[in-house]
Amino acid sequence: MGALAVSGTAQIKQLFEEQHKYLDFFFANLDYAQIQAFTDLCLAAEGVVFFSGVGKSGYIAQKISQTLVSTGTKSVFLNPTDALHGDIGMVGSKDLVVLLSKSGATEELLRLVPCLRARGAFVVGISSLLNSQLSRVCDMHVHLPLERELCPFDLAPVTSTAIQMLLGDTVAIALMQAKNLTREEYALNHPAGRIGKRLIFRVRDVMKKGDELPLCKENDLIMEQLLELSAKGCGCLLVVDDNRQLLGTFTDGDLRRALKSKREEVFKLTVGEMCNRSPRKTTANAMAVDAMQIMEGPPSPVTFLPVVDETGIVIGIVKLHDLVSAGL
Repeated sequence: MGALAVSGTAQIKQLFEEQHKYLDFFFANLDYAQIQAFTDLCLAAEGVVFFSGVGKSGYIAQKISQTLVSTGTKSVFLNPTDALHGDIGMVGSKDLVVLLSKSGATEELLRLVPCLRARGAFVVGISSLLNSQLSRVCDMHVHLPLERELCPFDLAPVTSTAIQMLLGDTVAIALMQAKNLTREEYALNHPAGRIGKRLIFRVRDVMKKGDELPLCKENDLIMEQLLELSAKGCGCLLVVDDNRQLLGTFTDGDLRRALKSKREEVFKLTVGEMCNRSPRKTTANAMAVDAMQIMEGPPSPVTFLPVVDETGIVIGIVKLHDLVSAGL
């Protein structure tokens, strides 16, 4: 069976140019004062900002709600059918309900409006028709100018959903800025994602400690510490004094170099004679991503960092492998 294909890149380019033109129409005719009023309303909401819609607009409403939540605004998607069968009970008098509809004539949303008003909620309709039914029954209406859909029949909602998404995402960022949301607060909303991990995880969350540490003394013979070097799986030894003050590090790379340069004399060498006396290190409270950057920095990358307290006492070790495994 032969595969269907569009007639070359020229057709694709033309479609993108047409969509660009329709989006230009949207921006050229958008009432920014109206958008500002809507944004202020969302910012001042004492309760939850609910979003609702049917079909494609429903998916956009759900996405906008999730974006608001992740950027510091309390928001919930309200399924209009479920709302008419009990879920409206979660809406209160301090809440704001935003209804998305391209035509502004969606039956489920129109049926929902008087029920929402009965609960004391403020209702905003968003549609692409200036004098839509939704605009006449809601407390506020936001008009999203639409020249036409990119669809050749002007039917499939592809341009209208694009401008709905543009509105929601831009308002979300405006609210984020108005609330002075910090990077740390944003990360707290994304603890499982790479963004959150990079802004939340500290060295103490991923470091090895206690019996996991490959410790040795500077007067220990290198050959006597081979088991410790291998058994702890860190690829290194942390050289400490009697008070566990960090004196240096000895790596499996140092061992290979010692074997190559000293040959049989290596049996007589102590760890202190071959260790690195100026190792890179970090603290338990440092951001894990900063520790990774130290490892990757000049003069050459390393695969671990000793973790010391404010007095220089060794309390842990963090490995590059563990940082990568943690999703950083």
